[in-house]
Amino acid sequence: MPEGHTIHRLALDHAKIFAGQKLIVLSPQGRFGDEAEVLSGKEFQGTEARGKHLFYRLGSGKPQSQTLVHIHLGLYGKFRVHKNPAPEPRGAVRVRMIGQHKTVDLNGPTACEILSPEKYQALRDRLGEDPLRKDAEPERVWQRFQRSRSSLGTLLLNQAVIAGVGNVYRAEILYLLKLDPQRPGNSIDRQQFDALWNLTVDLLKIGVKYNRIITVDSSVAGKPLSRLNSQERLLCYKKTHCVDCGSKIRKWTLAARTMYACQTCQT
Repeated sequence: MPEGHTIHRLALDHAKIFAGQKLIVLSPQGRFGDEAEVLSGKEFQGTEARGKHLFYRLGSGKPQSQTLVHIHLGLYGKFRVHKNPAPEPRGAVRVRMIGQHKTVDLNGPTACEILSPEKYQALRDRLGEDPLRKDAEPERVWQRFQRSRSSLGTLLLNQAVIAGVGNVYRAEILYLLKLDPQRPGNSIDRQQFDALWNLTVDLLKIGVKYNRIITVDSSVAGKPLSRLNSQERLLCYKKTHCVDCGSKIRKWTLAARTMYACQTCQT
């Protein structure tokens, strides 16, 4: 499933593609047909990313009078961008958005819907703090950690605590900080929490910039981050041995996802 950096990158890219344009909106698959008729012809006003959720605003006037579209890619959702004129739809295209110069197709999302202001607010209220947003409040996350006996590995995947962190970032963040994924959240001190939050922000920003998860430092990699291949970008996730001590990387299920950690360094 795409993690938060991907959604923020999509929000930035789509905002550039459609800025100030009236869109033609279609649903080649048909499942979004009624909604597409409502949206088609409306002016694109912008995007918003919150954790793993992407929003589009279309229409005119004040934001509260505009139409809000909510997308959650889930495990199988995928966007494709084409230069106009776009080719025939590939697969079951739920939504096709056609701008002046480019077309964006969406296949297989978990959620694709028009949201009322009330439902939008309810969704926002369910989400935790997004480290990539300027309005994020890490103090609220710290309070959740202090009150919770759940493991760090569980808390990092809980979208009601931190919105946008997925399984890969979870493993890499805890590895870099040498924290045991099974350690209770309320057992870390404020200095450790601040280090965790700041590292999460930094890594997600790198992910947005390069449009991929990279946790290796360029000075260690020995070459620019943009030139790293898929095997060089990560330190712990799906690795067999620790790059620091050589111990075997432990692999087990934590919070219904596969966890990776050094059995020596992260104790």
